[in-house]
Amino acid sequence: MKKYLTLVNVFLTFLLFSCELKENNKQIAISSPDETIKVNFFLSDLGEPHYTVSFKNESVIDTSKVSFDLKNEIALGSDFEIVKTEQSTFDETWSMIWGEDKQVRNHYNELKIYLEEISVLKRKINIVFRVYDDGVGFRYEFPKQEYLDEVVILDENTEFNLTGNHKVWWIPGDWDIYEYLYNTTKFSEIDALKYYNPKAHLGQTYVPENAVNTPVTMKTDSGVYLSFHEADLTNYAGMTLAVDTENLKMKSELVGNAKGIKVKRQTPFETPWRTIQISQRAGDLIESKLIVNLNDPSKIENMSYFKPMKYTGIWWDMHIGTGSWDYSGSYHAANTKYAKEMIDFASEHNIEGMLVEGWNIGWEKWWNKKQKKVHFDFVTPYPDYDLEEIVAYGKSKGVELVMHHENSADILLYEKQMDTAFALMEKLEVHSVKTGYVSSIIPEGEYHHGQYMVNHYQKVLEKGMETQVAINAHEPIKATGKRRTYPVAISREGVRGQEYNAWSKDGGNPPEHLTIVPFTRMLGGPVDYTPGIFNTSLKPYKVDNQINTTLAHQLALYVVLYSPVQMVPDLMKHYKEHSAMQFIKDVGVDWNISKVLDAEIGDFIVMARQEKGTENWFLGAITDENKRHLEVKLDFLDADKTYKARLYKDKPDSHYHNNPEVYDIEERQVDNKTTLALNLVAGGGCAISFIPKRE
Repeated sequence: MKKYLTLVNVFLTFLLFSCELKENNKQIAISSPDETIKVNFFLSDLGEPHYTVSFKNESVIDTSKVSFDLKNEIALGSDFEIVKTEQSTFDETWSMIWGEDKQVRNHYNELKIYLEEISVLKRKINIVFRVYDDGVGFRYEFPKQEYLDEVVILDENTEFNLTGNHKVWWIPGDWDIYEYLYNTTKFSEIDALKYYNPKAHLGQTYVPENAVNTPVTMKTDSGVYLSFHEADLTNYAGMTLAVDTENLKMKSELVGNAKGIKVKRQTPFETPWRTIQISQRAGDLIESKLIVNLNDPSKIENMSYFKPMKYTGIWWDMHIGTGSWDYSGSYHAANTKYAKEMIDFASEHNIEGMLVEGWNIGWEKWWNKKQKKVHFDFVTPYPDYDLEEIVAYGKSKGVELVMHHENSADILLYEKQMDTAFALMEKLEVHSVKTGYVSSIIPEGEYHHGQYMVNHYQKVLEKGMETQVAINAHEPIKATGKRRTYPVAISREGVRGQEYNAWSKDGGNPPEHLTIVPFTRMLGGPVDYTPGIFNTSLKPYKVDNQINTTLAHQLALYVVLYSPVQMVPDLMKHYKEHSAMQFIKDVGVDWNISKVLDAEIGDFIVMARQEKGTENWFLGAITDENKRHLEVKLDFLDADKTYKARLYKDKPDSHYHNNPEVYDIEERQVDNKTTLALNLVAGGGCAISFIPKRE
């Protein structure tokens, strides 16, 4: 109970009862606390487990079956009887160490069904449903038992039988990478193999069938929003969803390895939660805390060694060609002189961190794809980079170094060096690291999203907890809410990020990209997208490329896209002459309250957040390739205060392609009765700070 003592305003109710069911009683139902969501569970005449889900009396998941295919065992999915059920109610309010909201309510009704085979083996499996006002989570428990000791799962067959040909925002079910543009199609039009292009990415990619990665989000004809994902992915394979476009059905398809094994576990164990977020409003998907609530409470009571922060760094240089990672390149940007200049800039602009990529030996072999192993060393810097001097200089300026570990997905080598690498950070009091896993996995035959790598990422989190180092993972396994249990999991990539605008000859990320990401990828957890490029034309460095947003849109992303670490990535000279830099100096990264004021997936989003520890609010609004007029009520502001609002907005002649870098700044006095009229140009946006006026 000690972990709950630090929770603020904890209210806990736990009602438990169990009942023995008669043989002919094969159906049971449970509803959400507000009774809008209902789950029905039943066994077929063959003893097969099925479930359905309804929302406000509308069926959203039709009759769906669950089963497991096991190696050298009879499939586990029929001949069951219900031997017992338990129902309970749980209600608490817990505090986020860092996050989108200071406090989170965790309120659900739970149904646990104990199943046992009628046949001689008498194998057992339990299914647990938790039904919230914002969705459903369910998982499987494999108890310790005589005839099911070691479990080798070849397939988990969890069905999601849809009730219509919904509109879907999806990316291919790649076993290695999530860095795709989102497609917007009807469910019947999903064709992951058509959009799969292994040459489009740095890492190894593999899409074995027509499947989508999660979170995958949908809208029904009646206007209900659904998003499918998983929570608490621990010692298990990541889940893609195979699609049956003819029968409008999805089925869990776990990421395996070259041996065809998806999961190998000893009983007893639990699977991750399979999750369905359900809402009548697009913004409610973002405000939902279903994913984090389905994870265990934090293993630590505070993280005083880590402060949410903005960080600058030697990163964008490499992507636009003004610097190189490796020491043998034309200009090795990761040098002591440049790092100190970055620290000075950060110190002047309320930026608390500075990232250096390319500081350690090994980068000169990274791009040689014939080289099976790239021998990175995570404690030895290049000759032109004085690590200890830079750390000390940063501390003198109030700027913390963000360490960087690119291991080129050589997991065997990285795990051999993890103890010494993290010990070095602990010694230098460096409290955050950006890890990277570009390339195919070593050992061969494993994939980024399989059980082997899920367990590796877990090892890194545990090492971070041990050494007080927070982890920002790139090329990661998906976020599934483990940040609640392991708050050192501060952020991760897992998205087609800003760098694609510098690489792509096909136009980069289109304006609609970031009006979809908050309702898909970001539902899993914080995203390290690296917003805030002011030189959106990329001239003179990348004359054939550009960023398809206005500058005001880039500012708004600091509010729209959540991460407790937000990069300020552009070259220093592109910020120094801009009065718009004031918004980046002011905007928070840790929040008391977050609200989606208005949104439609793929079109636009308006987000407001109140900074933790202050009374300041910030608003970000972005649109797709269409210009848009929005009326925004400021009723979220405190009723007894007036605010100075500073609006960083598009000019009337701004345009993401033709005139992206022009903007206006307007100051107004507002209160919670004010309605603002926002005119967003094509690919445009608006960023607003609201600072309470002092009498």
